[in-house]
Amino acid sequence: MIDYFIPKSFNTYGYSRLICSFQELGYEVRDFIGNKQQSAQLDKPHLILRHDVDMSLDAALNIGLIEKGLSVSSTYFVLLRSEMYNLFTPSSKHIIESLMKLGHRIGLHFDASLYEDSYISLDEAAYKECSILEEWIGAPVNIISFHRPASKLLGLDKKLAGRNHTYQPHFFQHMGYYSDSRGAWYHGNPIESSTVKEKLAIQLLTHPIWWQDDSKETVQGALDKFCGDRANILRNELANNCQTYDANKPLI
Repeated sequence: MIDYFIPKSFNTYGYSRLICSFQELGYEVRDFIGNKQQSAQLDKPHLILRHDVDMSLDAALNIGLIEKGLSVSSTYFVLLRSEMYNLFTPSSKHIIESLMKLGHRIGLHFDASLYEDSYISLDEAAYKECSILEEWIGAPVNIISFHRPASKLLGLDKKLAGRNHTYQPHFFQHMGYYSDSRGAWYHGNPIESSTVKEKLAIQLLTHPIWWQDDSKETVQGALDKFCGDRANILRNELANNCQTYDANKPLI
């Protein structure tokens, strides 16, 4: 299997420069909520910042702090059902509360693959997950993104759980869409795109895990480091809960 290289600009400074570059080009950062524009050309150029938190809440907070320093806000979409992190731990709740205090919104990152493949089933499941998330964070959840969406969900022209989602035509087809999925720009560097040259609106999806200063040069290296960090957290928790376990002893 090929180990893909992560662009050298994918770090906290690179993310800061990316947002600043958009601002220097006249882009205004906006939110999904209240954005009623039906065409990318009807209004001044604007940017909707979206973060799908697939792996690390800590990485998300790092990006949230950068955005606060740039006086911009974004939406962080979190998973309720994931083996990568537990949203309901005290440390996770602290991060979510910190993101909201920084002025960011929390959305539901909905994994449709966990449910029956029908709109009715997905609508009911998304409603339940949004209700749980709202109760946990004490704030409205008004927007949904799909986790690794099936092709039929891309461009779905109806709400889910009574809420807008990031793949509705208004956000996905009627404006530019750029993503750093798999640790690289999926459709090329957005700053160099024809969309920016034409000053059209953009939805920019980034995953915080790829933009950390201590990430390795490759996708494999970055994910190996993430696994190591998570293992250290688990070892420390074991030591705190089991006196016979030594977290400092080298693994065999």
